[in-house]
Amino acid sequence: MADGEFGFGADVAKATDHIWPRVREHVTPLEWTAKAPLIAEINRLKAERNAVILAHNYMTPDIFHGVGDYVGDSLGLAKEAARSDAKVIVQAGVHFMAETSKILSPEKTVLIPDPLAGCSLASSITGADVRLIKARYPGLPVVTYVNTTADVKAETDICCTSANAVQVVEWAAAQWGVDRVILIPDEYLARNVAAQTDIGIIAWAGHCEVHKRFTAQDIADMRDAWPDAEVLAHPECPEEILEAADFAGSTAAMADYVKANRPARVVLITECSMASNIKGDLPEVQFVGPCNLCPHMKRITLENIRDALLHLQFEVTVDEAVAERARRAVQRMVDLPPPAIPARYDLVRARGHHPAVELI
Repeated sequence: MADGEFGFGADVAKATDHIWPRVREHVTPLEWTAKAPLIAEINRLKAERNAVILAHNYMTPDIFHGVGDYVGDSLGLAKEAARSDAKVIVQAGVHFMAETSKILSPEKTVLIPDPLAGCSLASSITGADVRLIKARYPGLPVVTYVNTTADVKAETDICCTSANAVQVVEWAAAQWGVDRVILIPDEYLARNVAAQTDIGIIAWAGHCEVHKRFTAQDIADMRDAWPDAEVLAHPECPEEILEAADFAGSTAAMADYVKANRPARVVLITECSMASNIKGDLPEVQFVGPCNLCPHMKRITLENIRDALLHLQFEVTVDEAVAERARRAVQRMVDLPPPAIPARYDLVRARGHHPAVELI
């Protein structure tokens, strides 16, 4: 693809024309002449390196639709990568996601295009913090959100996602024979899970900076402006957001809801790029604000994805002793049967069920 190095030529157009319709509402024609050669070059390098790219739902559309081999939420991406025959994994996401990929695929080379792509939630707690929590609450199981570092997962009894957190909490309580469970580090996820179960929840005051910024007034404003819009919220949002929403669930659940129901207008209370990415597959659906950008996710670009593949740079490693313990916590979750009602929160139950949550 010689012309890919110099601009948008016939070879690049042929290699990328099928992508353009899915990104055209978010990339101008002029921008496309710069992005398409990068996309074509990245896809060439993937074949050369026997590599796959994991593109999180919060990646920009040019990455998500242009170069992502597997797209979705963080755990789903890591599981897909583990099943792949690829030797190299490029994590188009943030650092804890790359660690999870390495934990589940220890024999593969895992790269992150920007090593500074962090996460406010993951950085809110450390393995040392978890050890202190366990000392304070001996005998209680520790359920840890997958949006955490490897050293935190290593101190954990079982991991969870936003899709299965209720199921995992109830399983852990039954297995340990207790009526309280430690659920860390996302305070809002913990409070929203508590509204779905009779199991007592002990929570940590960690937050996703994207979801924390939303307010109930944002939803009220959207309903005033677009009365027919359906409001979908992520459970990392504060409780009042879920109370005001029409549907709440994981990123995968929100995407599935829109694809299954195809509402005329939708408000996605989550990171901005998710709406843009769903729009690429459902051009008839109108997505309206508000949304918030994740500055950490936006550190990942086509340019640094190309450089990661070209130079095999910014490899992510996890100490094997830590990885082995973290893998056990993740595998316990993976081995659970899927929840009966996957990836959504019962808002009717939540509105009438407000249990106390102990905040550490």
